[in-house]
Amino acid sequence: MASLNVGNLGEYLREQRRNAQLSLRQLADAAGVSNPYLSQIERGLRKPSAEVLQQVAKALRISAETLYVRAGILDAERDRDEVEVRAVILADPALTGQQKQVLLQIYESFRKENGFAPGDGAVDSRELGGSDADPQQTAG
Repeated sequence: MASLNVGNLGEYLREQRRNAQLSLRQLADAAGVSNPYLSQIERGLRKPSAEVLQQVAKALRISAETLYVRAGILDAERDRDEVEVRAVILADPALTGQQKQVLLQIYESFRKENGFAPGDGAVDSRELGGSDADPQQTAG
């Protein structure tokens, strides 16, 4: 937890929530998390899982990758272009979850072919609208 800047994440979340003109309770309800838990995240007292960050990002209509970077889950300097490409693909409302997954797999294969390590910034099925739950990500 010491390597994560959760205080910065909390401040950013509070700012985004206020910009969206949502109360803490409204955002908690929309994201499917408890009001006290979200309050603790905003105050920098709790480190949310990637799944919780994804739910909050969806409720705020912002990029989950932005929150991952703020939380230290993704390195802000490493593979910034890859994160941006993935964010655009994941945010496209015209694509189904399966289409997004296929497109990301093709993108990953091209990156691998060009000498970039596979799995950098990998996306799990929850971000694609799937239901495969990672038990380590559900605790929060």
